[in-house]
Amino acid sequence: MTAAACPLCTASGGVLVFQCEKFRVIRAEEAGFPAFYRVVWSDHVAEFSDLGVEDRILCMAAVSVVELALREHLQPTKINLAALGNMVPHLHWHVIARFEWDSHFPSPVWCPAQRPLHSAALAVIQERLGGVALTIQRELSALTPAW
Repeated sequence: MTAAACPLCTASGGVLVFQCEKFRVIRAEEAGFPAFYRVVWSDHVAEFSDLGVEDRILCMAAVSVVELALREHLQPTKINLAALGNMVPHLHWHVIARFEWDSHFPSPVWCPAQRPLHSAALAVIQERLGGVALTIQRELSALTPAW
């Protein structure tokens, strides 16, 4: 896939939370999973190992910031991290807060649902997303000037 045809090169891919020269953080608009984030590398590379050492460190630092913000504000049962890229071969990390009550838990979000959506619990998570975004912005703004 060329950069011209890549959906992560041509569109934001979700709600933009943070952006710098090297990467952006978006909140994906995945139904039933309001705390589903992606760290998307700016350059069109397919694999994590395509990055130089310093960029790999920065990329994982960004993933860690998102994970820590989700843990701080949402207290999830588990955080799922994935860098699959099978459908879109552009380096991006999925950072997904998971809860025992979510419709797919403990299976991956890409599997069939195991139970109906828990609307009340989803609403609580939605209310806390502003705090998640502010923490991500603050922490990544402090981190990225050094890079």
